[in-house]
Amino acid sequence: MGVTDNQISKQKKAFIRKLYLAHLIDNERHNLLSLSKLTAMPRRTLQDAIATLGDVGIECEFVQDGARHNAGYYQLRSWGPINPLWVKEHLNGLLAQLQS
Repeated sequence: MGVTDNQISKQKKAFIRKLYLAHLIDNERHNLLSLSKLTAMPRRTLQDAIATLGDVGIECEFVQDGARHNAGYYQLRSWGPINPLWVKEHLNGLLAQLQS
């Protein structure tokens, strides 16, 4: 995956977004509000990306932590075929592609 691409496809950007979100969720407890603040992504974009993590084999669940329906955080159960160390090592390049 080259980080010098001036323009990347919507599909590639969606894939990179999933890797980035999985990385964030795996390294700290996050809910939609904290992810939105951290990434500046709209709530709907985050919901769609998290809902489709399974399309690339990443298993994510919402852990209820409180009385309110949306009180809790996301947690990865499995990275599936994705190597989380590769994502961590290439995070800056992935973020650069997301911002292009």
